[in-house]
Amino acid sequence: MKQVTQTLRTGEINIADVPVPALQDSFVLVRNTASVISAGTEKTKIDMGKKNLLQKAQARPDLVKQVINKLKTEGLSKTLQTVNTRLNAPSPLGYSSAGEVVAAGGLVEGIRPGDRVACGGAGYANHAEFVAVPKNLVVRIPEGVSDEEAAFTTLGSIALQGVRLAEPKLGETFLVLGLGLLGQITVQLLRANGCHVIGTDLDSELVKLSENYGATGLQPGSDVVNACKELTSGHGVDGVLVCAGTSSNQPIELCGEVTREKGRVVVVGAVRMDIPREDYFKKEISVVISRSYGPGRYDPVYEEGGHDYPLSYVRFTEQRNMQTFLELIAQKKLDIQSLITHRYTLKQAGEAYALIEGQKKEPYLGIVLNYSEAKGITESSVITLHPKPVDKAKIGLSFYGAGNYATASLLPVLKNEADLEFRGLVTASGRTAQGVAEQFGFSFCAGNYSDVLG
Repeated sequence: MKQVTQTLRTGEINIADVPVPALQDSFVLVRNTASVISAGTEKTKIDMGKKNLLQKAQARPDLVKQVINKLKTEGLSKTLQTVNTRLNAPSPLGYSSAGEVVAAGGLVEGIRPGDRVACGGAGYANHAEFVAVPKNLVVRIPEGVSDEEAAFTTLGSIALQGVRLAEPKLGETFLVLGLGLLGQITVQLLRANGCHVIGTDLDSELVKLSENYGATGLQPGSDVVNACKELTSGHGVDGVLVCAGTSSNQPIELCGEVTREKGRVVVVGAVRMDIPREDYFKKEISVVISRSYGPGRYDPVYEEGGHDYPLSYVRFTEQRNMQTFLELIAQKKLDIQSLITHRYTLKQAGEAYALIEGQKKEPYLGIVLNYSEAKGITESSVITLHPKPVDKAKIGLSFYGAGNYATASLLPVLKNEADLEFRGLVTASGRTAQGVAEQFGFSFCAGNYSDVLG
């Protein structure tokens, strides 16, 4: 199958041939029909890849700390091998898609082959022809919702979780800072909740678009502080949702100025968080950072293990947020189609990324990849890499699994053994198999254990 990947060392975008991911008991195998490029998140990842090693270290001191700790426990050789493997391995892009179920694991209930579903999760709902997604990150698409609209479900859930944390009440007034995809969806959600919305962005066209959804738009250069006071009889807004992405501290400072006493600030985007004490202390403003799609995010027991939280204790989890977003589209309370500005096929993915990197000078918002050319799964998912005749004088060795221990401790040593040659490599994701197999010279890689036995 085809998948969009990025090489972390160089930031280069590739459309790679990789094995179809293996189906696990609590996962669903989906043939993608559409996926959405999250321009902010994915551009940040691409920009990081294009930095040199020193710049990468300066940008991610948390990862440098991990490397130092690994040096102390495992030594220089293994640490360097692990780092090099990570940098050279293809990294998946994308985290929001929709498609048709091909197969469901034995522990999956309520989803069957042929169902249309929306999928979420970085590392799962990628830009690929086929994806294997944990059951708690998959929801069925209601009638009346297109696959393209459903492909926005993860982004919509991020916006929805931010709105939930703001606890909006009928008649309240909210300021939305940043009117990209998340901001535009947030405006619509707040309006559906009966709130007055003020929206502002550095892009005047995005401000105009928010006005179509019922917001009071403040163009770039506007006096936001005075405008918010005038629109709230001098009280200040009840809350602010920060949907912008910037290294500047200006959004957080602005929030303190425009928010009323005991108001709420919810940070959805990636912004600097040096909170000025004066305004926030005097007004007793509450500040919350929204954790992505909702409860369950970053919990491996929920996401990978498939163990749901009881509805009576956690009303809206990641999955229930995803379902709510789709239901709002079906009820015509959200307009997603008008957010789509570009459509590309998977083969044209390079053009899509050229757009968000600024190589193509034109405005964009919702960028959809379509997979109309994706075919069914063949009996074998083998990808031939380095074909060579079998040498009976050598031991042919295949690997099932290529985690940190295998790539740092086993494969580097075995590669230098003259009496061995690497044959097949299988990993559950398929994508990692291709990267490691290329690095160590395996004859082929695959996504199923049976392909090695065959």
